[in-house]
Amino acid sequence: MKILVINCGSSSLKFQLIDSDSEAVICKGLCERIGIEGSQIVYTPTGKDKITKVEPMPDHNRAIELVIEALTNSENGVVSLEEIGAVGHRIVHGGEKFTKSVIITDEVIKAIEDVSDLAPLHNPANLIGIRACQKVMPGVPMVAVFDTAFHQTMPQDAYLYGLPYSYYEKYGIRRYGFHGTSHSFVSKRAAEILGKNPADLKMIVCHLGNGASLSAVDGGKCVDTSMGLTPLEGLIMGTRTGDIDPSVVEFVMKKENSTVADVTNLLNKKSGVFGLSDELSSDFRDLEDGYNNGHAGAKRAVDAFVYRVVKYIGSYTAAMGGVDVICFTAGVGENSGFVRKLICDRLGFIGAKIDAEANKVRGEEKTISTPDSKVTLLVVPTNEELAIARDTYALCK
Repeated sequence: MKILVINCGSSSLKFQLIDSDSEAVICKGLCERIGIEGSQIVYTPTGKDKITKVEPMPDHNRAIELVIEALTNSENGVVSLEEIGAVGHRIVHGGEKFTKSVIITDEVIKAIEDVSDLAPLHNPANLIGIRACQKVMPGVPMVAVFDTAFHQTMPQDAYLYGLPYSYYEKYGIRRYGFHGTSHSFVSKRAAEILGKNPADLKMIVCHLGNGASLSAVDGGKCVDTSMGLTPLEGLIMGTRTGDIDPSVVEFVMKKENSTVADVTNLLNKKSGVFGLSDELSSDFRDLEDGYNNGHAGAKRAVDAFVYRVVKYIGSYTAAMGGVDVICFTAGVGENSGFVRKLICDRLGFIGAKIDAEANKVRGEEKTISTPDSKVTLLVVPTNEELAIARDTYALCK
């Protein structure tokens, strides 16, 4: 079966076509600037050159049409429309209702709508992608794969906030966590690499990218994760603050004569390592260069980021009563030996030792701990699209 994987944002649409038997990527691409002047589709059929087509995309319906055209056209196409057996959609927030992936029905769409106030920037865009696909590919089964699902095994003491309990009962205010598809994939893959049963491992997965989160995985189940009601909680990220005293919001509003929306935008889009580095960059490649060239802002930002990661690793080690494996994944975790070393050099308190030579790896599976390290350190590239395709195939085969 050929599985089309869709990751729909408010003005973008990422896609991959994956063969369920070989799990090979047949084609992948991106629709950019949907609803904005200068929109284009960029895609790469496997084994061929990248193709760029500048094309007006007033809405996601047109974007999906262009994706289908790209996949099926006579010149560079890789499949016929009839060969696409199912579509898997990444959905950011499933609330408490969804603990696993599900076939999309009218009831599922309604449930996703019902929790959209928990992810107002993401769920509506995800729903647009679903409806656009249903319009262009009527009758093709579709599956919703939720970022929050893997974290639904967290115990109540880990997910509750110290608010009146009635706020949880009435509004569902609690910690949900995100990047769950990645955390699930990486934790399972790490156990396979080590030839171990996931039930026998205490693992910490470090998903480090522009958006960043950690999870504590005990016996194959998530028992804690750093993001909360929204993706703003937890680690310092590319442009997000991470953990912060809630009183900062009111304080900044008064000082800057700004609105809640203004401060929310500040916390999500102008903070993190970008803000800490005096707006040098949110890209860790730029920050690494700045750090090594004596840029005070870059050093400040990287050091704060590393400190927060180490702090969470320590707390999750305590929560699980130990740790066997620490995995690094996502853009920074997979590719920045610089950041991995800064983190691992501070993990001597749990007996972790990094192998400097092995740590030179970028974007491939590798054990980067020394033979005498008490904790196995792994680089495990994430593959959320493959995880989505696997869940979609399992439900639609």
